[in-house]
Amino acid sequence: MLALTDADLEAGLGISNSMHRRKLRLAIEDYRQAESGHGLSKAAELDHHWVAQAWLSEVGLPQYSQFFHTHLVDGRLLSTLTRTDLDKHLHVSKKAHQGSLLLGIQLLHMLNFNKEVLQARRADCEIQNTDPLVWSCQRIIKWLREIDLKEFAENLQSSGVHGAVMVLDPSFNTDTMATALGIPGNKHMVRQHLSEEMKALLSSARLSIEQEVEPLGTPPTLSRQSSLRRSTIGRHDDQLSIRKLTAKPPVSFSLKNHRDNGRDNGRDNGRDSGSVSSGSLLRDGSATEPELQSPHRQLSTSDISNM
Repeated sequence: MLALTDADLEAGLGISNSMHRRKLRLAIEDYRQAESGHGLSKAAELDHHWVAQAWLSEVGLPQYSQFFHTHLVDGRLLSTLTRTDLDKHLHVSKKAHQGSLLLGIQLLHMLNFNKEVLQARRADCEIQNTDPLVWSCQRIIKWLREIDLKEFAENLQSSGVHGAVMVLDPSFNTDTMATALGIPGNKHMVRQHLSEEMKALLSSARLSIEQEVEPLGTPPTLSRQSSLRRSTIGRHDDQLSIRKLTAKPPVSFSLKNHRDNGRDNGRDNGRDSGSVSSGSLLRDGSATEPELQSPHRQLSTSDISNM
């Protein structure tokens, strides 16, 4: 198993799904690294059921659960996903939803894919409005009800807005949230109230983010020295190079030019997100290859679109 290449998996074992091949190769590499005394990664503990059911619901995008199930996306595979993977293989075509998922993966990287740490931090802030970085979409909805915005809170369902989006994207502001919630522009008092509450919630979390992003470790990657390098990866769009597999996911989220929520009912659970504008997004909306080296970087300006 340790000597199998990508070509072996496809031609010899008949594994035609490129995502399945990558998943198996990452598992093999995890065991290879475990043999050297490092032990299996924490990402190995996150099976595809947890990713497709629990994690997608927590980041506010449960509508993609079936696609993640089909491709058996577990913790190891999740750690390698790129914007291209999300679009081509997992049917996440909306740029804002891609950004939301990548920011969710960013948070997992920051926590070394340790589910117990994530759950413990969420439990600690379930009652008190602290540590918004780890908040799920449902926790944000609860907070919105607490600050007397119950009328708009449910509009956040299936939006992809979660704690990592609010904290890690410095351009996520009151207008972004207000548009996601469907608060009309002429409700100035409501928007002012939201602005004050968001400032109180996010200011300290954003100030401490430099400490939060210190890496605690990484899930398994495909070593350049391993036999996997001899595989035929990289020639086609559905086959990633070793370099891409070992990189961290990009982190960007934005929605722009939001329209009346009512007219979008029935379209993708009532939401149609716009394009993400990040450092890797061209003005015409076409994305370049994202920079994947740093676990934390400045994110571009964002607003809301047809959610």
